[in-house]
Amino acid sequence: MNVEGFLVGTSENLTAGTGVTAVICPEGAAAGVDVRGGGPATRETDLLKPENMIQRIHSVVLSGGSAFGLTAASGVMTALEERDIGFQTTGGKVPIVCGASLYDLEVGDSHVRPDIQMGRDAVENAFKHQAQLSGNIGAGTGATVGKYRGTGRMMKSGQGVSSLQIGSLQLTAIVAVNALGDVYDKGRKIAGLLDPSGTHFGKTTDEEMMADGKTHLDALTNTTIACIVTNAKLTKAQCQKIASIAHDGYARAISPVHTSADGDTIFVMASGKIEADFDLIGVAAAEQIRLAILDGVRSAKPLFGLKTAFEIN
Repeated sequence: MNVEGFLVGTSENLTAGTGVTAVICPEGAAAGVDVRGGGPATRETDLLKPENMIQRIHSVVLSGGSAFGLTAASGVMTALEERDIGFQTTGGKVPIVCGASLYDLEVGDSHVRPDIQMGRDAVENAFKHQAQLSGNIGAGTGATVGKYRGTGRMMKSGQGVSSLQIGSLQLTAIVAVNALGDVYDKGRKIAGLLDPSGTHFGKTTDEEMMADGKTHLDALTNTTIACIVTNAKLTKAQCQKIASIAHDGYARAISPVHTSADGDTIFVMASGKIEADFDLIGVAAAEQIRLAILDGVRSAKPLFGLKTAFEIN
């Protein structure tokens, strides 16, 4: 993580195939969110509406485990409280923690989900300045893509990261790539739905859907979730707009995207350290989301017998 004022830590269970990613701003960050998918599992997104009172949050938690995984955010809250981080109230400090979870219950052990301890562990690793953030790690531990025809034809994905610095502007995108659809690099499919043999690419998910004439979606079994962090000075409303613009990065890399069986969500956190051009931030955010998706696919390692982009390409 190269953005001033932020820490990121993960915890994971490779046997169960699930994990947690905690993005932390101890001083607090302005934040916004944009949810585009039809099946989200989220926590504390209402408080991010510009008209609501809270102006700064302390963490975004991305996790596996479907809605069960939202429990991990309670562990993050507890660990931050112990470090005296939070919104000051008359009864003490309350860490403001938002989050989203993806569905990874079809791999590993569906009875093991991110819990309070995994959330605490992610915070501890963040304060140890964890370096490795890409691959079968954190919220991307059990991530998969290309799931339209079920588990036999999907591929292993993971968590990806991409960063840039333009002058004093710093921006990083972290994405757990768990899409129903296929992943593309400038039009070339690099991961997703395999052919019936499960060994090569066949038709694209879009082609299979249109050939069916009717979609066959397993309910809520996907979801790509992301957090963008920047040192720029942004309001809550501006953070929300950047999150909206950043979904362009999803659309450039994933097709189909934002289906009713995806809970696609992007958070933005801004520490407010420097002045920066709003439209430049928007352009940078969308592109770093795209690149982080590609990193999440390419950095994934084989797990649960699933093939990876490295093996197919």
